Amino acid sequence: MKISYNWLKQFININWTPEQTSELLTDLGLEVEGIESYQSIKGGLEGVVIGKVITCEKHPNADKLKVTTVDIGGESPLQIVCGAPNVATGQKVPVATIGTTLYTEEGESWTIKKGKIRGEESHGMICAEDELGLGTSHDGIMVLDEKIKIGTPASTIFQVENDHVFEIGLTPNRADAMSHYGTARDLKAGLFQKEIKVELITPSVSAFNVENRTLKIDVEVIDKELAPRYCGVTISGIKVDESPEWLKHRLKAIGLSPINNVVDATNYVLHELGQPLHAFDAVKISGNKVEVKTLEKGTKFISLDGIERELHEDDLMICDAEKPMCIAGVFGGIDSGVTESTTSIFLESAYFNPVSIRKSAKRHGLNTDASFRFERGIDPKITEYALKRAALLIQELAGGDITSDIIDIYPKKIEDFQVRLSFENAKKIIGEDIPKETIKGILTALDIKVNNVTETGLGLTVPSYRNDVQREADIIEEILRVYGYNNISISEKLNASISSMSRFEDYKIQNTIGNQLVAQGFFEILSNSLTSPNYVALGRDLKEEHNIEMLNPLSNDLSVMRQSLLFSGLEAVSYNINRKRQDLKLFEFGKTYHNFSGERSEVKHLTLFATGNQNPESWANTNKGKTDYFFLKGIVNAALERLGISRYNEAPIKNDLFSEGVSINLGKTKIVEFGLINKSVLKHFDISQEVVCADFNWDAILDIVKHNKITFKPIPKYPEVRRDFALLLDENITFESIYKIAKQTEKQLLKNVNLFDVYQGKNLPKGKKSYAVSFTLQDEKKTLNDKQIDKIMGKLQNNFERQLGAELR
Repeated sequence: MKISYNWLKQFININWTPEQTSELLTDLGLEVEGIESYQSIKGGLEGVVIGKVITCEKHPNADKLKVTTVDIGGESPLQIVCGAPNVATGQKVPVATIGTTLYTEEGESWTIKKGKIRGEESHGMICAEDELGLGTSHDGIMVLDEKIKIGTPASTIFQVENDHVFEIGLTPNRADAMSHYGTARDLKAGLFQKEIKVELITPSVSAFNVENRTLKIDVEVIDKELAPRYCGVTISGIKVDESPEWLKHRLKAIGLSPINNVVDATNYVLHELGQPLHAFDAVKISGNKVEVKTLEKGTKFISLDGIERELHEDDLMICDAEKPMCIAGVFGGIDSGVTESTTSIFLESAYFNPVSIRKSAKRHGLNTDASFRFERGIDPKITEYALKRAALLIQELAGGDITSDIIDIYPKKIEDFQVRLSFENAKKIIGEDIPKETIKGILTALDIKVNNVTETGLGLTVPSYRNDVQREADIIEEILRVYGYNNISISEKLNASISSMSRFEDYKIQNTIGNQLVAQGFFEILSNSLTSPNYVALGRDLKEEHNIEMLNPLSNDLSVMRQSLLFSGLEAVSYNINRKRQDLKLFEFGKTYHNFSGERSEVKHLTLFATGNQNPESWANTNKGKTDYFFLKGIVNAALERLGISRYNEAPIKNDLFSEGVSINLGKTKIVEFGLINKSVLKHFDISQEVVCADFNWDAILDIVKHNKITFKPIPKYPEVRRDFALLLDENITFESIYKIAKQTEKQLLKNVNLFDVYQGKNLPKGKKSYAVSFTLQDEKKTLNDKQIDKIMGKLQNNFERQLGAELR
């Protein structure tokens, strides 16, 4: 939400700097995320002064140029070459002096410099209105009033407005502060706490008067639950035109584009008071009747943006006797709005059911300033006042007469909230005993009425516009935010309790593996659990009937809970690759969600993603190392080893999301799937490079880890021995076969088997390959001798030859 400081000061007399004010607003819970400077004319016309043309002669070297001398109040006149056809002696003109920065319509800057034009020196520029940002005309220079004093800064003549705009990160509960008036109201309470007493200045509507009753529009509210209060009035004889500069500046400062004086007036009151309004062209209201009701499902309606929409049976509509004119509180229709030919309007001000507006806005994918406020709950008591304020403003800007009495349909009054505050509970929750008089003063400053006072507490009436303050806890929060969180002293006493916790706590195990992955160069990501329903089509194991759908989705792309973490991870990979970050190592802990025949399931997973090179480009490291299947296998094995999981089975992967890979199982439980992502899946995310992925069933792993036992053994005193074999094997034989045979041959002394080289090609028979394998032997009770070692190696050789057909090279 944007708040103009100049506009804010129309409601509250404050002379603080914008920075001081923003600090107080933030302390009050209206967090100022940034302050922007606004100038009605970019650059503020700094360096532009009023000058008088003393002489004007034809340029000796150019037919269309003139050489002038201009007095700007300096020691001597300036010689300026000018190409405007209307420049003449005696004129008062705006002059951009040397060093002045001017801006194009697109916002690009350019600086006036001393130069020569066709051989004649020029020490400035006589300006047209478009060059100064004062208009669009470039027919000639601006000729000003002769009474203006020479040397006067142009910024004082053209009334350049300088403003500061607060960008407030408003929380959804603070509907009361969604306007300049609401923000000023909070600011007043904050200043009161600092012992600065100020009064709110509210616009007067005492001049509101019904001139005649020549245009009556009948109003019928059929659905009073969805429209608890509805007000309207007609204004006739208006002239739709451009808004005055002051109004344009107010709207531009907060990022709005002026449209015309009537629409701008309704927008102004919306941001001034927080009450949305809508102006209908009265001539276009069939039957001179407005009906507030819902319509049949599927009814067609063309909104102001030209899109034909199908209405829901719960959409509240503003209709005339024949057709819908507006989605209530959300968006107007294309055939009922104010145009340049409009001469009379029906002005609407209402309080609509917040839930109804929120659902309609989301159903149609519309988010307007009006719906933003209606769906959070506006002030039902300000409806008529805001209508009068807007009507008077429209009269001021567009002329016309009030031609009907105000229609105010308010059958069931929305009551204020009654709350009881206990001083003891306030002390307990705040952690400090705030004086009772201070509490009463804060509540009064917040427009919360103190009905009765006892020794133990207060009886309070909370205004209906504070729909977020309906409980005692809410009152205490209001007291604390105005009193100031920073004013609560920090206790010197620290309370602590000792709890018995298992070393297998989920978060501890997660942190252990997370830290290990970070140490290996991975970055943790956190993605949305909501995802697109279209992703289930990418994998055979994913079923549409297993989707858990959102009842009220934010968008079609975020309408279901994810069945796999793979796709959100690939979205992150694609996003980074598109921004020239091709070398990626990412991991994420998160849940998947399934609906199995009405039974909902949540399973936690850990997914790893790697693509590109392992190491960054460097002169000192020419081996970048590709993040391929074997790289990922090492990461997966290291993670399982850290978790104490060493005995498991491997099988080819059956998941069609992978083109190739391995499934790691412990008994019948699948704990990890990893491998190369299928190219068809990568293509869907516009990824052209290989991506490897590992998916850990984290819940299953936690269950296994919790049953693991830690064993200890002393460090061996005796040395280990290494022997190597170079084995010639058929190319279809895997290292796993060698490993198993070796372990079965020598179960006690053989500690490790490692494949350290693989060769295929020249000098080897066709269909053969060479494996270089190391064997580490160790006796924990004595030193091994050559005889024992040779015996073991002989057994290994015989078994390799007999079972695998291997030959020593």
